[in-house]
Amino acid sequence: MSATPATPFAEIARHVGVDQVPWVPNPRFPGAELRLLQADTRQGITVMAGRLAGDMEVGTHRHTGAVHMFTLAGAWKYHEHEFVNRAGSYLYEPPGSVHTLYVLPNDERTETLSVVYGKTEYLDADGVVTHVSSAETNLQAYYEACELAGVPRPGGILLHT
Repeated sequence: MSATPATPFAEIARHVGVDQVPWVPNPRFPGAELRLLQADTRQGITVMAGRLAGDMEVGTHRHTGAVHMFTLAGAWKYHEHEFVNRAGSYLYEPPGSVHTLYVLPNDERTETLSVVYGKTEYLDADGVVTHVSSAETNLQAYYEACELAGVPRPGGILLHT
């Protein structure tokens, strides 16, 4: 029995160290910080860590692809649902889901890790799309946030363009 040869698209495992990609203030959401860990523009995948201040809200938004979100510290919820995401929680959001993220008042920052497939469409009160984020725009926004914070552009982000 012979092994199946690797496809030309096969890659080796890659690692991002904690000191390779800094936390920077999120210019879109005051009171939040982010670390962009991966931007795969070929497949439209963004992997990022977030730190969110208590009692803050991220606008109503819709995902065009699935989202996997892990809560590492603190607590948050969606205004549209009763459940609360606390440290250790995992949340799956199916494509097309619409929600408004609200961080509960906490003494500690809420920290999350998200894997986002596709685009995120931010909506106004009438459901009209006001802004769209994607792997490409998230990468650009992260670089701009680094520049605003006086942080050199990090080389540790896993890029697939």
